[in-house]
Amino acid sequence: MSTEPTPSRVAVTDAAAALLRTLTAQHGKLMFHQSGGCCDGSAPMCYPVGMFLTGPSDVLLGTIDAGLDDPIEVYMSESQFEYWKYTHLTIDVVPGRGAGFSVEGPTGMRFLIRSRMLTDPELVHFGLAPRTESQTEST
Repeated sequence: MSTEPTPSRVAVTDAAAALLRTLTAQHGKLMFHQSGGCCDGSAPMCYPVGMFLTGPSDVLLGTIDAGLDDPIEVYMSESQFEYWKYTHLTIDVVPGRGAGFSVEGPTGMRFLIRSRMLTDPELVHFGLAPRTESQTEST
């Protein structure tokens, strides 16, 4: 039995999870869409479920556990995902003015993304590891 957690593309800090619990109490179930850089740069935008409609060109990166009954889904546009697919994203929160369309705006806090490159085991899990010479020779 493996004790290793299943690799994920997204995570949340404790501080962001605490704010998400407060915002969920005010607005109901929430979701994120990683902004593509228009009005609010590349901020993670948080919306009540149903206020932002995802479509076939959006990729579900994964879900985050903020200590709520339901996990919070995190999406990104397919075109932006092509640039970020080798990256793990962590949703964090810092003091400051949030995005005008994101629900944390009035709180004096704003969500932001902290990123790192995927590890070798994560790359393998997501099918992104480069082919080795022995794999190339056997095909």
